[in-house]
Amino acid sequence: MKKSSDYPLLKGLFYRLLPYQILLIIINAINGIVDSLYASNFIGKAAMSSIGLYGPLNHFLYAACMMFVSGSQILYGRYLAQNRQRVQGVISVNLVISLGMSLLTSGIMVLGAVTGATRVLVDQEPELQMLNQYILGQAVGIPALLLGQQLFSFLSLENQTKRTMAASIACFVVNALLNQVFTVWVPWGTFGLGLSSALASWVFLGVQAVYYLKGKSEWKLSLRGCRWKEDVPEIFRLGYPGALSRFVEMFRCLIVNFLILKYVGSVGLSSFAASNSVMAVIWPIPFGMVAVARMLFSISLGEEDRRTMVDTMRIVMTHGMMIVAGIVAFLFLAAEPLTQMFYRDVSDPVYGMTVSAFRILPLCMPFSLTSLVFACYAQVMEKKTLSILIPVIDGAAGVVLFSLILIPGLKMNGLYIANICNGLLCLSVITAGAWAALERFPRSLEDLMAIPARFGVPAERRLDLSVRSMDEVMDVSRQITAFCEKQGIDSRKAYFAGLCMEEMAGNVVTHGFGMDRKKHSVDIRVACPEKGVILRIRDDCAKFNPFSRLKVTEESAEGKNVGIRLAHKVATETSYQHLLGMNVVTLRF
Repeated sequence: MKKSSDYPLLKGLFYRLLPYQILLIIINAINGIVDSLYASNFIGKAAMSSIGLYGPLNHFLYAACMMFVSGSQILYGRYLAQNRQRVQGVISVNLVISLGMSLLTSGIMVLGAVTGATRVLVDQEPELQMLNQYILGQAVGIPALLLGQQLFSFLSLENQTKRTMAASIACFVVNALLNQVFTVWVPWGTFGLGLSSALASWVFLGVQAVYYLKGKSEWKLSLRGCRWKEDVPEIFRLGYPGALSRFVEMFRCLIVNFLILKYVGSVGLSSFAASNSVMAVIWPIPFGMVAVARMLFSISLGEEDRRTMVDTMRIVMTHGMMIVAGIVAFLFLAAEPLTQMFYRDVSDPVYGMTVSAFRILPLCMPFSLTSLVFACYAQVMEKKTLSILIPVIDGAAGVVLFSLILIPGLKMNGLYIANICNGLLCLSVITAGAWAALERFPRSLEDLMAIPARFGVPAERRLDLSVRSMDEVMDVSRQITAFCEKQGIDSRKAYFAGLCMEEMAGNVVTHGFGMDRKKHSVDIRVACPEKGVILRIRDDCAKFNPFSRLKVTEESAEGKNVGIRLAHKVATETSYQHLLGMNVVTLRF
């Protein structure tokens, strides 16, 4: 299948949303690397080990975040196209259950640290004491961490990128300043490290919450609109495949930490913690790509838009993969400078282990991006087997299996190579799944997706047009009218469909394109399902709801705003959405 006319708009949207989605995921990672720098330079190797031992708990927290975010986003996309009134209820349900889960988790972590139950993670001193102190500091911010990430995802859908950027920067600055205060000026050790991140998370939440508290958001927190019995199970059902990888990573961390301590020793754990603290800042880049893809996949699902589904996957697997390749090359070349951020003694075994980590471990990233985006796609499309199998293999089973084989002989290099082998295994699983669905070997990216034949309007019953100038607008009516008549639509309905789109596209070009110096396009989709005609027009100009001006239009001169008047009069259903920074108007005839 060739690229659609709106491919450039989707590509631009991908690059515009990507930095902010990376920021969403990178918040805790940045705090982690700052913690690691202060731990290694001001507290010692034992502190670095305690941060590494906290890894499984961190994976659990992000698994919970991912479950609520992904489940709610899928419902958001579904309801936005079918029942917009339900969207507000989904957001409210999400925030309530996120708060409940965060409070419960925080309480359990405090109880575990106070009672000494954390001995299941490590039974050595001073690592155990430092881990408990770190947990107590982190527990203060868990509610803010979960709620802040939920608000970030909803603000992204409302295109509040400046606010999310401000929240991210504030979080980083506060964490860095407080680390200086609580580890250098007031020597609170690992408790100070954890507390710094916790208080920074509250700042992150507060900056975003102001937007909702002032009533500026499109969607409000309203418990009256919640459908608890319907939406809570759906959020968990749709969201758990997206969280499964992070959840099983918790067990992978436990097993891998055990193998490192057994076959390499605590020096290996210190090396792994250092490389992971840097990689934790790098991994949000592919994770951010997948987050953008999830939004676009979810909306495509609600609209049953097969073409956008494929184009989204193509953008991630081409443009996204080029970005990842650049990152891999950078990490390989910068291995020693990155290592010297933590360890400066070249003769120390931890130095060589860390350099090897930066040169070998990143090679798994292209495979991981493929696994992540296909798992996300399977989750949105509710391909149960694949949406569970890929996260389980990629998150734990594959790495653990190859680590058990390779670490005893190759030590830390065995762990790094195990991640590459795991990526190859996941790629084989994706290919095998498509082969089974198609009953033939997949020969293209679209084949690998194996989109069900029943999904969306067939290509022959769809027309995609892209308009970038008034000259192109003049031909829109003719093309749409001819296409509709070819699909068996009566001539009167076909004529009005073409005229509506020509008039509305002309309005966008005339009034929207000149509002800034950016390049814009108007993308039109005409779909003819078994009954009726569905028209969708979207653009990336300034926010404008044509139907909000309907009353003004009706009172204006007869010859003005023909497109708006005609669309509202002739169409059986009209809707407007400002979604991800785009104006989207849908008409049904």
